[in-house]
This record gives sequence, structure tokens and C-alpha cells, in this order.
Amino acid sequence: MKNYLMWPAVTVLLCAKVGAQQEQDSTKTLQLDEVVVSDSRFELKRENSGKTIITISQKELEHNQGRSVAEIINTKSGIEINGTRSYAGQNLSTYVRGGNNRQVLVVIDGIQVSDPSGTSAEYDLRLLNTSQIQSIEILKGAASTLYGNSAATAVINITTKKAKKEGLALEVISSYGTNQTEADQNYNISDISNTINLTAKKGKLSVLASGGHQFTDGLSAAIGTDEDVVSRIDGNLKVGYEFSDRFEINGSAFYNKLNSDYDNGFPIEDADFHFTSEQSRFGLGSKYGYENGSININTAFNQINRVFESNFPSSFDSQSYILDVFNKYTFSGNIHTIVGLNYIDNKTLFTEEYDASTVDPYLNAVYVGSHGLNVNAGVRLNNHSEYGSNFIYNINPSYRIDINEGYLKFMGSYATSYIAPNLSQLYGPFGANPDLEPEEDTTLEGGLEYKISDVFTINAVYFNRREDDRIVFETIDPVTFESQYRNAAETAHFDGVEVGLNSGLANGLTFDANYTYTNSKEGLALRVPKSKINATIGYVIKENTFLGLSYQYVSDRTDIDFATFSDVTLDSFNLANLQLKHQFCTNLSAFLAVDNLLNEEYTELVSFTTKGRNVRLGFNLSL
Repeated sequence: MKNYLMWPAVTVLLCAKVGAQQEQDSTKTLQLDEVVVSDSRFELKRENSGKTIITISQKELEHNQGRSVAEIINTKSGIEINGTRSYAGQNLSTYVRGGNNRQVLVVIDGIQVSDPSGTSAEYDLRLLNTSQIQSIEILKGAASTLYGNSAATAVINITTKKAKKEGLALEVISSYGTNQTEADQNYNISDISNTINLTAKKGKLSVLASGGHQFTDGLSAAIGTDEDVVSRIDGNLKVGYEFSDRFEINGSAFYNKLNSDYDNGFPIEDADFHFTSEQSRFGLGSKYGYENGSININTAFNQINRVFESNFPSSFDSQSYILDVFNKYTFSGNIHTIVGLNYIDNKTLFTEEYDASTVDPYLNAVYVGSHGLNVNAGVRLNNHSEYGSNFIYNINPSYRIDINEGYLKFMGSYATSYIAPNLSQLYGPFGANPDLEPEEDTTLEGGLEYKISDVFTINAVYFNRREDDRIVFETIDPVTFESQYRNAAETAHFDGVEVGLNSGLANGLTFDANYTYTNSKEGLALRVPKSKINATIGYVIKENTFLGLSYQYVSDRTDIDFATFSDVTLDSFNLANLQLKHQFCTNLSAFLAVDNLLNEEYTELVSFTTKGRNVRLGFNLSL
């Protein structure tokens, strides 16, 4: 048989269906109201939330197969993740509402995750595998009363996949792509990714085992000729058991390892440098339900080892222990309360071991009124081992007017946040300053959301942020370029507007767009655009083919040229991406992605490589 006949034959075999499966597929499902969780920890209808929470569903993740988690998040309003358009090992900087990495908190399966040895103590989004994630919610604005330290500008709440259906299920996702610059369109296969998800469910027991690998080469980190290789391996195991209708327990183990070559940063040039980041996380969660409420316990141990091989070799070893105990209770069906205690202990080995801990009691309540008035309010007492007790709070009222099958909602909020210096800023090898003071932020928001049934939603939010004692990295000796972390003498102010639009233009045709404007009297941080636009139009052809075309505009930004230590202005740029997915049958789909479709030349980071047009082809097999 000719080779070109093999693919259709395999497709037919994989797509063969038994009668029971056909009957199941023909069952109609109801469209449920969208619910959000991140702003209250309760599953509440979106119309009753006082925030414009961004939800990245499983369907959207599937439409973006082959793209990283950071690339997908970078298309959402109010967010700029710098480094996603460079080589795969590039450090990522997440900017939200004028803030940076240290003010964005990542939560995975209910657990706050971070790296105490990092300069901003942020979680490394490069470690995540998109094919292992079920959904993502992004809560913008201060949320420290619910989530604690670092949740000052955004919370990225990630839920990983778990077993759902009875019996065994296997999912295989593979993709093969190019990794090339605008000037060198060689179309060699340089980006290979494979993931296997195996789930099993029998009665009250559920198990998920997953493993993935990605290998990338073809690009140099700095503009040059040497190819810098990046590889990532990851695996996780999740086991859950429902002892009764009221009591369940879940255990998990995650392992991630990132290996990457990198180049010299000063001067910026090709170099045979290498780093390894290895993370292990073990979690245990339980839930006991009773009438109108539940008692929840989430605990985890996280260990991260990072090793840098360069002219100035270094290594870091950090550990975190997290415990979050909270009681959820609903009064009279419309007052949802949480009373909890959050304990976090961080340790890092630099030249010697340092540690810091927090013990935070917190209270949050949500009132859902029958006449459209909703109020979300909370308080938290942050007890830090180095900085004592600090009180933070939030108040978030909203008012909804029902209009036919939709609504018009007005929202407002005022919240405070408290960000203690991390261990690296206090005791690390680069610019440590043990005399740093905590940063205190306040955020004021106001906006509206208008929804017409399920076919049109538009929202707009104005924000105004203030940072007192902002922690900055300053040069203190212009001759030796010695630098140190310090508290800024002046208060930093940021304000701006975020607008989002979701629309079903016609049967199978959708249009999503967002616009972000960020401003500061003192000037924005390096690499933060003042204006950013994202737009995506998608079309479902005969129920089994999805065609998506996306557009991104990023305005001028300021960067620093380390050859002269002077500020430079980076030109604005426009990017177009194409996504095609075809569902051959229930079991098999294939996808094609083309990024930077027009092969635009632009600069994301001064003196570092930027990706040109790249193509990825892959498939998803479910058995």
C-alpha cells in the first residue's frame, strides 16, 4: 500500500464508533450560565461578580494547541508578558497595570506557588504544559485579602486536568514546528512537543498520570549565530477519593525540569552558558461538606533548584510550605462567607540559608441581592516574621440591571495590598538590601459590563493604582555599575483603561477583542507598552473545523541598551496569527498554527533574538 493511503486508513479506524458512542454523542447538552470563582472562591454567576474576570476555557486552550501558557495569557486585556516572542528559554516578565512579576500571584489547584530564590519570587510560567491544564481564570486588581502577599495586580488561577469519565481514557497530544527568525526562514523542524494524559475513574476513585516533553533549538538567545537549545520535561500524578457525599480527599505530585542554553548579558553576545531549573511539588487537599457549607484544607510542599553555569556560576535551592485552611458557609442562600488561615514558610539557600514566614487570618463575604445589588468585601491580617502585622482590606460593590436575557452591571472597588521584600531582595547575591521596607499598594477601580444573552458582552474598567515604598533596582555607583534594591522615595501612580468585547456575530462566527491603556506620570517601567490591542475572529465550519485569525498591536516601549546604558525607544509592531483545527471524529483532531503570519520584523528586547514567521502542525488523539 502506498504511504499516502496510510493516513486516511488510520483515520477511518480511529474514528470508527460503536452505537452506544453515537447515542451518547447525539444527546443534546444545555448551555449553562458562566460562573466565576477567583474573586470569591465560590462558584457564582458572572453577572453577580464585581470584577471583569477573564476565563480561558478548555475549548480556547484546545484552539491554541502548540502555544505556551504565557503566549495564550499574553493575548488578554491588561497583561503584557515580555519574552514570549523571543527564544524559548528567555526570562518572562509579567506586567499588569504598571506592576511587574512580584505583584502577580500564580495559583495552581488552589495553592499559591512562587520561587523564593528568584529576584521577584515569581512562579516561572515556562514550566507549565498547556496540554495538562483544564482552565485558567485571571483576576485583575488587588486580591490580597483572599490570596495574600503578591496578589497586588493580578491572580492567575490555574486548574489542571483530572479524571472525569468512568473507566480508562488516554489522550496524546503531539506537535512539530519551526523556530526561526524573520531573516532566516529555513522551515526546519526545531520545536517538538509531546504529552500523554492517562486517566482512570472507578466509582469514588479517580487517577490521572501525565507526562510531557518539549525540545526546541534553532534560535540564539542574543542576536548571533549559535543555536541555544531549550528542553522541558514535566509529569504529574493526581489521585482523588470520595469517601462519602460529604468528604473527599485529593493528593498530587508535580515534577518540572527546564534546561536551557543562554548567552552573556553583559556584554550581550553569544556564549556557552547553561541553566537548569528543577521543581518538585507535593499537595494534599481535603473537603468536608455539611449543610450550607464546607471545611477545606489545602497543603503543599514545593522545592526548586536552579543552577547557572557561566563566567559567574551560581546555584539556588529554595523550599516552600503552604497551608490554607478555610470554612465556606452560605447564610440565607445569598450571603457567602469564607473564614480562613493561610500559613506560608519560605526558605532559600544563598551563601547561607534564610527564611521568612507569614501567618494570615482572613475573612471574606459576598452578598448577592435579589434586586441587583452585590457586595464583595474582605479583610486580612498579614503577620510577617520580619515585618510584624499589617492590615489589608477590600470593598467591591456592583449593581446589576436585568435587561431581557442580559444585564447591565456597574462595578467599583477599593483595595489595599501589602508586599514584603522577598528573600532574594533581602539576602540574595545581586543587590541585596536587608534594610528594605515593605511595599504598600492601593487600587481603585470603576467600570461596567453589558451583556445581551450569550451573543454579545462588552466591559470597560478604569483603574488607578498607587505604590508607596516601591521596591526598585537602582545603580548606586555609575563607575562600577554597582546596583542595589531600594525603596523609591516618591509614590508611584498608574492609571488606565481596559476594554473587552466578546461577540457571536453569526452561527459559528465569533469575535473577541480587547484594548489596554496604561499611563504613569513618572513614566512606565521598561518594556511596558502604553497601548495594546488584541483581536481574534473565529469561524466553525460544519461543526468540525475551526479557523481562527488573531491580531496583536503593541505600542512603543522604552528599553535599555546595555552597551551604552542608555534608554532607547522600541518601535510599535503588529502581529497576525493563524490557527486551524479539524476534528476528524470524536477521537482524533489535527491542528495547524502559523505565528507572525506576515513575518514582521520587530524588536522585543534590545540585542536579543525575536521570532519571525513560524509554523506548527500537530494532532490530538483520545482513546
